[in-house]
Amino acid sequence: MLDLLLKPLTVVHVIACLFLVMVILLQPGKSGGMGAFTGAAATQVFGGRGAGNILTKMTWIVGTLFFVTSITLAYLSGGPADSLADRAARARSQEAPAAPPPATPPAAPAE
Repeated sequence: MLDLLLKPLTVVHVIACLFLVMVILLQPGKSGGMGAFTGAAATQVFGGRGAGNILTKMTWIVGTLFFVTSITLAYLSGGPADSLADRAARARSQEAPAAPPPATPPAAPAE
């Protein structure tokens, strides 16, 4: 059942990752970032101060979605809860025992 969620959740995670990168790069910073290329358009569409508020809210929302999908994917990919030492002991016990060494022929009588 959980494997059914793995692929769609991975797709949502990748889309959120790419969208988060774009939203962060579009935010105006000290050096302008990619927002310098679209600064005039962002000012016209969102208003003078609206671009920062909308992009900040989108960053928080998409960042939260990214965080939740990361935690969920990590939980779904986790295996059994036993330690590596337990796994190694179980693997050693499941190995076939080694074949006994071949019997050595009796030594020839000395003359």
